[in-house]
Amino acid sequence: MAIALLSTACSQAPTSVRTVPIQQSWELQLGSTVGKHRIAGGLGDISIEMKGDRVYIPFDGEVQANNVAGCYIYSTPDVPAYIFRLCGLKSGKTGRVRSGDTLGTADYLHFAALRRQPEGTWALVEPSKEMLERMISK
Repeated sequence: MAIALLSTACSQAPTSVRTVPIQQSWELQLGSTVGKHRIAGGLGDISIEMKGDRVYIPFDGEVQANNVAGCYIYSTPDVPAYIFRLCGLKSGKTGRVRSGDTLGTADYLHFAALRRQPEGTWALVEPSKEMLERMISK
């Protein structure tokens, strides 16, 4: 067991991709295309003009790549019933993160808050202004 832990600690772990089943379903969704253009935001997303500014981690947690290209899923034990989808990041980082870490930069940040439902899906909910403020200012 100790040998297995030591050997994995020295190697880069593969990045996991998290698929998030959304309770609500619309014809036009994030990641879909209209003509030759990709939809970068949708119902439930808040889009913030960042102008290349940094996006910060508000609480210790974990960031995973999302199955939607260019999006990440952030989760934290400080807000256990929720996950947060962030799209539009340039060079987002994945793995364990600490409060105050830079997640990446963005020209436009598309942010969605999702609450876990009893059947295992996630419902889009209105995000907290305080949470957003912690993510875009240090």
